[in-house]
Amino acid sequence: MHTRSSTRRPFAGHAALAGALLLLTACGAGTTDSAVGSGEIAAGPTVRIAVGIDPSFAPFFLADAQGLWAEHGVKVQLVQFGKGGEGVDALTAGQVQMAGNSDTTTIGLLQQSPGLRSLLVYEQSGRYLKVVTGKKVKDASEIRKMAAVPGLSELAATRFLESKGIDTKSVEFVTADPPEIPVLLDKGDVDAYVLWEPWPAKGAELGGRILETTGAYGLSYSHWLLTNAEWLKTDADTATKVAQALKEAAAKTESDPVAAAEATQQAAKIPTAQTVNAIKEIDFGVRDFTADDLEGYDDTARFYLDTGKVKAEPDLAQAVLRGWLTEHKKGS
Repeated sequence: MHTRSSTRRPFAGHAALAGALLLLTACGAGTTDSAVGSGEIAAGPTVRIAVGIDPSFAPFFLADAQGLWAEHGVKVQLVQFGKGGEGVDALTAGQVQMAGNSDTTTIGLLQQSPGLRSLLVYEQSGRYLKVVTGKKVKDASEIRKMAAVPGLSELAATRFLESKGIDTKSVEFVTADPPEIPVLLDKGDVDAYVLWEPWPAKGAELGGRILETTGAYGLSYSHWLLTNAEWLKTDADTATKVAQALKEAAAKTESDPVAAAEATQQAAKIPTAQTVNAIKEIDFGVRDFTADDLEGYDDTARFYLDTGKVKAEPDLAQAVLRGWLTEHKKGS
């Protein structure tokens, strides 16, 4: 079993989650409204969508900036979270109606949140997450402590060690939030980590070394558009409108990275150059799930089961709605 120590605690329970969401809304830093700049407001209730605060969520911010939600007939409010798992917790608690999150992190939450439903993929990459080693680490065999964020980061770190023939039981996994991890590396408290940008670049700025991308050892991730089964039963038409707006935004992110970067800077205070570079490393595009996707998800589910993080293998057949996008084309 991996040894973990935690420097910060995630949200605990619905009360804390609701309080955090109230704070985000009150201060205005965590939400944006799709009506801004669009000149029109769609009819109907507002759909709250949980997103992260890194460039991988650029299509959501671009959809806001260019009024694409309203153009597709839906009102959207984005609620920002520092970690994807917190956004999924908000979805499970009913504080938001939809969320964007990585496949790996979501699979790890399916057992405790069986009502989660994944509608589509909106991005994928084997280049965005990178392995960073400390100043004194000359070879991967010297790694004794590895920082990780539960979910995608931890899986990527585990697969990296395995790819180098290192027994993962010989390495202590230190759980921390992304902003803390480059500092831990700089202080020598950990020897390596695997994270998405900007944290590899931050580690390099502090003297660390970017060793390789996860694709170098055969690992890629995808991001899912999530909702819950109960909401989807009555609001499938609204979900379809969100999906179609996101599809247009993902295509525009690829074709106009500068516009996407400017929208991300405005919404999440991410430097534009950082987002432009990230878009080069991420393949944005809305699509249905494939057989190859499901094979990879099965491997991830086994990871959670084999490491004892879940007691039973997650029910991917129930959670991943294969063909949903094709079946719910706008106007069908």
